[in-house]
Amino acid sequence: MKKIRVMLADDHPIVMTGFAMSLEGQGLDVVAQARTPEDALAQFQQLKPDVAVLDIRFGEQLTGLDVARQILAHTPSAAIVFLSQFDQDSLIKETYRLGGRAFMTKDCDPADLAAAVRRAHEGELYFLPHIAERLANLSVRGDASPQSQLDERALEIFTLMAEGLTNAEIAEKLDVSTKTISNISQAVKEKLGVHRPAYITRLAVKHGLIEP
Repeated sequence: MKKIRVMLADDHPIVMTGFAMSLEGQGLDVVAQARTPEDALAQFQQLKPDVAVLDIRFGEQLTGLDVARQILAHTPSAAIVFLSQFDQDSLIKETYRLGGRAFMTKDCDPADLAAAVRRAHEGELYFLPHIAERLANLSVRGDASPQSQLDERALEIFTLMAEGLTNAEIAEKLDVSTKTISNISQAVKEKLGVHRPAYITRLAVKHGLIEP
């Protein structure tokens, strides 16, 4: 039987080498290991692997989510498995919404990752029971994430607030008036129901906007 050809994309070489060895040990053929989003896009186009395993958070200007968007825009049938160190609800939902066929955390069992790759190659979804349960709960109770409640500019300002920037610093960074930032930040706090800086940061971490 022809081996499934896999492309890995992660900016940590040791981590990626470990996953490559694990997948090879499970009978899969790792044909590419990309360290940057740009490299991942180029290698996917050149090698046309059966399955792309993308780390969500690698790269600076682009991320694994951006890579997936571009791949799926050109190849809607592409089989993509997402890897993440974190398993926030918003990340899980976004990967599913984009068209990812599996979401796996980096501490998963190698056999589970191999199973995810095989299922993705067959055109099926693969979510571990606890991930599937959270996806179902999100569908029932709705999405309360900042990403779903704020427009693009407000979300950008919320993220900068969560990183600890003052209104003046945000205004300078975005090249707008401090008064404008003050008005938007106050509206954001009211909409999300968070006012203390610590709560803002905690909410941003929970939904994958900043790292802990």
